[in-house]
Amino acid sequence: LFETSLTRAYVDQNVRAGWWPNTLLTDDLDAAARKDPGRTAIIDSRGTYTYGELRVACDHVSLGLLELGVRHGDVVTVQLPNWNEFVVMVLALERIGAVINPIAPTFREREVAGMMRLARPVAAVVPHRFRDFDYPAMYARMRAQTPSLKAVVVVDGERGEGDLSWAELIEAGRRDDRRRDVLTWLRPGPDDVSELIFTSGTTGEPKGVLHTPNTLASAALGAIRSQELGADDVFHMASTFAHQTGFIYGIRLPIHLGATGIWQDVWDASRFIELVEQHGITFTMGATPFVMDTLRGLGPDGSPLRTLRTFISAGAPIAVPMAEEVRQRLTTRLAPGWGMTENGLGSVCMAGDPPEKTTTSDGRPHPGMELQVRRADGGAPGPGTEGDLFVRGPFTFVGYVQGRAFTERFFDREGWFETGDRALIDDQGFVRITGRTKDIIIRGGDNIPVKEIEDLILRHPAVAQVAVVAVPDERLGERAAAYVVLKPSQTLDLTVLQQYMREHAVTTQFWPERLRIIDEMPTTPSGKVQKYRLRELAKES
Repeated sequence: LFETSLTRAYVDQNVRAGWWPNTLLTDDLDAAARKDPGRTAIIDSRGTYTYGELRVACDHVSLGLLELGVRHGDVVTVQLPNWNEFVVMVLALERIGAVINPIAPTFREREVAGMMRLARPVAAVVPHRFRDFDYPAMYARMRAQTPSLKAVVVVDGERGEGDLSWAELIEAGRRDDRRRDVLTWLRPGPDDVSELIFTSGTTGEPKGVLHTPNTLASAALGAIRSQELGADDVFHMASTFAHQTGFIYGIRLPIHLGATGIWQDVWDASRFIELVEQHGITFTMGATPFVMDTLRGLGPDGSPLRTLRTFISAGAPIAVPMAEEVRQRLTTRLAPGWGMTENGLGSVCMAGDPPEKTTTSDGRPHPGMELQVRRADGGAPGPGTEGDLFVRGPFTFVGYVQGRAFTERFFDREGWFETGDRALIDDQGFVRITGRTKDIIIRGGDNIPVKEIEDLILRHPAVAQVAVVAVPDERLGERAAAYVVLKPSQTLDLTVLQQYMREHAVTTQFWPERLRIIDEMPTTPSGKVQKYRLRELAKES
């Protein structure tokens, strides 16, 4: 069904080391429901759900999906906010051996169509409306481009012609309740592909990352060990479940422990503060702007959020003043980390690490993971010297949906994965991400696909040349700025450019937020655009 890089020796190595439990997330669900069916599993914006209720919903949706024709290895796209239905889909698809393809609800037709072309889903699950956007209408337009798509399930609202409602899916499974034994017969293996999640297309086409129950479980186990987490912790997540941060550490991590997860479908710092006070949240994880927003939301005399023990922050460096303010005002341990779609958290600051490492590093390699820095010639540069970052270990994905030949371009013969990041590792083993060999902009934790945006702008009738670069931003880390050389007698301003983005259904977060018209593009003698000069120019202005 999918080509993967797994070999029996590699599987056995990770099982022996205790990183691959050889179980499914549904096993953890079943265990939690048997132990205490009345324990709260989920609190989202629309209600509270126990482990017993979650297990029943999982089984009914599993049977409903089978009735719909979904089979082992089939891909189902899920483009939902952080709602309980997203989690039910994760569990139900894993129960029957199908593959979830999570897509962020902010993505629009241009990005979604490209992902679906590669994923070839047989079904999709979407909201009726979220943040005033009509998802069934978008999927109706894409059906002609996606011949594999046989069904669209609509949550929480009117369904379109030919679509199925969430209630109808549940009812189909409820009618089939006596056939629950079939779920045991259909049990997939822990090394079967269970997730197909896309990166942000930094080379013009998004890469489809394949994970299994074992690789995903090991990433959650790593966080449990490094952050000293347990079943009594209360977890929070506001990052979308369609990014690995939300998918692993928002959904899978609390269910592994039989703990409670509290979710926001839209990030709001004031609401987060209320949730901490109301439910005793102990752990959260999100992009660096979430930390800044929380401090601002508290105000000068705000609560110290005493229950919030750990806040893992990734996606942008933690500024010294912000880290000092957290230490002065909160009892929370701020833990910087680095990770990727391909391997979850690869490094993180752990309990007991020196406080100064919060602002001078991205943590230490996560338990079970190995990080290595190399010079251009492949040699080791020595402690504190920058090089290309490679990673290896049980959290690592098993392949790209583009196939084995494509995947092997990113691995060496010893199983080291080339991340595309630049880094240094000091003599204590702490990692610092220093830059990127790949051309991306990280805006508030979201990767902007620079080449795809540049290619689109280049098709604008007024544009002769374009380069999109990052400009620093205090809150979001980076924003996108477009430098444009115009064709003769043409004009262009930011309003017109953003309207062009809207007309081409580009996700709003990917739009350039600054535009500068220049006479000529700075280039090397060979004609390559010198983006570092544009970045310097952007900083100055």
